[in-house]
Amino acid sequence: MKFIVKLFPEITIKSKPVRKRFIQRLQSNLQIILRRIDEKTQVSGQWDKVVVETGSDEPEQLQRIVEALQSTPGITHFLEVKEYPLGSFHEVYELTRDVYADKIAGKTFVVRVKRAGKHDFKSGDLERYVGGGLLQHCESAGVDLHHPEITVQLEVRDQKLYIIENRYPGLGGFPLGSQEGVLSLISGGFDSTVSSYMTLKRGCKTHYCFFNLGGAAHETGVKQVSHYIWERFGSSHRVKFITVPFEDVVSEILSSVHHSQMGVVLKRMMLRAATRVAERMGITALITGESIAQVSSQTLPNLSVIDSATDMLVLRPLITSDKQDIIDTSRVIGTHDFAKSMPEYCGVISDRPTTHARIERIKEEEENFDFAVLDRAIESSRMMRIDQIAEEAESQVEVETEQEVRSDEVIIDIRHPDEEELSPLEVEDVEVLKMPFYSLASKYPELDQQKEYLLYCPKGVMSQLHALYLKEQGFNNIKVYRPGS
Repeated sequence: MKFIVKLFPEITIKSKPVRKRFIQRLQSNLQIILRRIDEKTQVSGQWDKVVVETGSDEPEQLQRIVEALQSTPGITHFLEVKEYPLGSFHEVYELTRDVYADKIAGKTFVVRVKRAGKHDFKSGDLERYVGGGLLQHCESAGVDLHHPEITVQLEVRDQKLYIIENRYPGLGGFPLGSQEGVLSLISGGFDSTVSSYMTLKRGCKTHYCFFNLGGAAHETGVKQVSHYIWERFGSSHRVKFITVPFEDVVSEILSSVHHSQMGVVLKRMMLRAATRVAERMGITALITGESIAQVSSQTLPNLSVIDSATDMLVLRPLITSDKQDIIDTSRVIGTHDFAKSMPEYCGVISDRPTTHARIERIKEEEENFDFAVLDRAIESSRMMRIDQIAEEAESQVEVETEQEVRSDEVIIDIRHPDEEELSPLEVEDVEVLKMPFYSLASKYPELDQQKEYLLYCPKGVMSQLHALYLKEQGFNNIKVYRPGS
């Protein structure tokens, strides 16, 4: 199977050296990602496209390749094609009929041909011949040149014929790694997950910094969603996940700062800490999910005062986005259910938070703050490779893993319903419950606690994280199911 990957238009208007560098980066990224699916996959970069070839014809593996291409930044769209030597018009018709006969049955269609090279015919000549053959010999609803239900797409390049079976939309943006790295301040909610995705899409190698305001459940959830974003959109590059323990910082704010100024001071402390983490990593920009006036701390005066706590560039991809648009994007990229079910911990609560902070007042309040507390929090921060999240979960709490399941045990499939529907889990003589990860924490306590339960997900990352969380909540009847591990 062959896929022709079309470049994001902004890449094609770059200077020749920059365009060449972007194409090479996209080729390298695809090679890394796709060879995890099929080690024999070949990726070649050309001036106007990238060609992906795989020898596999297994539907499940091809679907995984399609999903990987759809989630890789730098691609505007890609074509699933079959390649043949260019023969006679009748041979082209027969090959096209074999691919499109079922697709145009009962529907209107049109034939479109793109041609490159020297030939003794015009594109329109081939369109009319193939279209006439399909109209005569297939059970279509007729030809519609202007508003067809199906467009039969062919490409002729020199002496090769490409029959386009499917056209898939790409992610757009720039190839990951073509821009400098950034540090995203991620809380796991709608805003920070979408802003992290947007910087990945723009080609920035995105690392994740989480400020733990208290509670293992929140940290577990944020690790999970950060791993998901990385694995789906950025796994061609290794990145870091940093946890900064901020419980003591919050306590110090609560005891030394006027309640109306607490929200702004907390954000300034986070920027100070993130700046020092970023400097240690050689990163020159921070990412936040803030948008104008969404909450009290995000008014323009407050954002200006917050930014003055650091000299580092602070980027806000969502700064003018509406909340509903952010939520809609989270659905598209798959973080909606994570964010909706994310355990939350309120760091500081004010009954009358300021919406027009003045730097003089903030500095006055911060004079009462013991900055040694902030220093200790930064020194206590933990940094790990994001692909090691599952390994850390295993080391923190012993969660037994089983390859085989006894008949008296119950498997809980925690995958997203869409993923579960695509590949249902069936284990002979074993009960399988469907309980998506985002409802596990609330529904698990309602189960019969006299039974043993095994969490299942394909790679074991989510199951390990959720098993860890449930163990910490006092549930000891939990294991992980890893068939063939």
